[in-house]
Amino acid sequence: MAVYRTELTVKTERRVQLVDITDDVREAVEGSGIREGIVHVYSRHTTAGVIVNEPESGLLKDVVNKLEDLVPEGAGYEHDKVDNNADAHLRAILLGSSVTLPVSDGAPVLGTWQSVLFVELDGPRTRRVLVTVVGDE
Repeated sequence: MAVYRTELTVKTERRVQLVDITDDVREAVEGSGIREGIVHVYSRHTTAGVIVNEPESGLLKDVVNKLEDLVPEGAGYEHDKVDNNADAHLRAILLGSSVTLPVSDGAPVLGTWQSVLFVELDGPRTRRVLVTVVGDE
């Protein structure tokens, strides 16, 4: 069994933004030489998330709007007294910090409309995403 790790850099331009990182994950899997196994995509940040969904522009706007509805900015959170970004932390908890996908024939397995999306919740920033591929070459 082989293990391959690499780190992606994701630069965001807005406070809340979804970035399609599927091609970067695909390249990492291909570069690993692993043919069968799993790929784990992990955000190294407490105010960002990683999800699998469709990258259609209307849906991306819907996700941003729903996150703002569920966890509004400046709603009197205790953590805002420290960093003024409690909403970003709470939103990240709802989304999760990682996804794990199967790898088959040297590529991540995704459905027709699925993509790996990095979700920035406290940008703009430069973020790091760890990609770990485990399996057989």
